Amino acid sequence: MRKLIRLKLKIIAKMILAKYRPKVIGITGSVGKTSAKEAIYAVLEKKYRPRRNIKNYNNEIGVPLTIIGQDSPGKSIFGWLRIFIIAAKLLIIRDKKYPEILVLEMGVDHPGDMEYLQGIVKPEIGVVTMIGPVHLEFFNSIAKIQKEKGGLVEKLPPSGWAVLNYDNEKTRALAKRGQAKVLTYGFSEKAMIRAREVVFSFEGKQADHELKGISFKLSYNGSFVPILLPRVIGYHAVYAALAGAAIGIAYGMNLVAIAEALRNFDSPKGRMNLIAGNKDTQIIDDTYNSSPQSAIAALNIMKMIPPPPAGRRLAVLGDMLELGSYSEKGHRQVGQHVFKTKIDKLIIVGERSRDIARGAEDAGMSTDNIFYFPDAVAAGRFLEDRLREHDLVLIKGSQALRLEKIVKEIMAEPLRARELLVRQDEQWLK
Repeated sequence: MRKLIRLKLKIIAKMILAKYRPKVIGITGSVGKTSAKEAIYAVLEKKYRPRRNIKNYNNEIGVPLTIIGQDSPGKSIFGWLRIFIIAAKLLIIRDKKYPEILVLEMGVDHPGDMEYLQGIVKPEIGVVTMIGPVHLEFFNSIAKIQKEKGGLVEKLPPSGWAVLNYDNEKTRALAKRGQAKVLTYGFSEKAMIRAREVVFSFEGKQADHELKGISFKLSYNGSFVPILLPRVIGYHAVYAALAGAAIGIAYGMNLVAIAEALRNFDSPKGRMNLIAGNKDTQIIDDTYNSSPQSAIAALNIMKMIPPPPAGRRLAVLGDMLELGSYSEKGHRQVGQHVFKTKIDKLIIVGERSRDIARGAEDAGMSTDNIFYFPDAVAAGRFLEDRLREHDLVLIKGSQALRLEKIVKEIMAEPLRARELLVRQDEQWLK
């Protein structure tokens, strides 16, 4: 049934694209795709009629559903029948409000995924956020991941744009592949679109840790403009904003208009969001997913936030999945970084995370400050009992660990979980 639905969706999606001819922006990368998608959408919404992926619909079923503009009905036969009827109407009766631009994440988890998605959509612009050690269980090497994701750049038309994160070596190297024009972004002086003078600012009492936002100067082609990103934390948000700015520039928008549009950018749920916790604590909710690169980046950001004198830094870290032979090394590297960033207490969740503990111990962390739990529920109960006033807590792990359950356990307003946390719809709460 799944194969039949996938085939029908592919055919229908291609027919809809052929009829409406929207511009397509494809986004791929090991991390940062969703944040980049949201920033790009925020910029384009200022001037155009765009549509972005629904939720995290970035695979062979999700991308066609986004093109149709519908949620997945799961296993409901009647739900799928309804979607095919809606798609037929799109083909028979022209929808004057159909998007001018589709902003599509293109998820690549297995070899051949990019080629399949490119059999559905033909992006004019390709964005590659970062290439790193994720899904190594299926690719075996970062070089193979680079080759797969690089397929997006290779097939761009000469009139199109390849938008690449200059700071990531594997991504930067893709500039030599394909015929499209190139825009690079990053913190490096050699990046065409550059972030300078980044400031993480807080307001209110020190104990409140109320995040005002991130500000920086966006520099391009000899000009610069100040950017304020309210309600977000972390360098991933700056990278996302730079990707959004690059798309705005590719579409001829000026820097002032781009800066104004980025004020509407919100970091997606479960991605470095600051949430109020019990006992006047603060939670850095980064529970959407995890990899060694993103875990180390999150720890670095945590170090930059000064806790009050009585507060502690606590890190709750879960298994990082699909790392293949890199798993032990990657987990140990994160553990070593836990010690380097002076985390007071480390709580690990899942069997693979024991290597995080080993890495922290080898680096010099006392075993008295490391606690292991097999699942999120047990870890959440333990953490709730051990929280102290003004603690700062980072919670991060791969999707399968469901560490958002820990956030819900210790957040000050659990009734707002659907509004603030990832994976709160019926599909996940069953």
